[in-house]
Amino acid sequence: MSSTELTPPEAARWAARAGLPLPHDRHTAVAATADHIHAVVSVLRELDFGDTPPASTYRVGQEKPDATV
Repeated sequence: MSSTELTPPEAARWAARAGLPLPHDRHTAVAATADHIHAVVSVLRELDFGDTPPASTYRVGQEKPDATV
């Protein structure tokens, strides 16, 4: 998907392609929802996690209490 907003007809086309035909009255809502999700994911892609370890290395109860920010 490009950086432009998804139009209702495009949303209907993509849904149909995925095997999820939409009623006509849902095209606009689905397009708006898809645009919102795309905006959130775009922001997440910009985050720099640097040296953040993967979640699989987290062990409950082993965190060190630290009030510094």
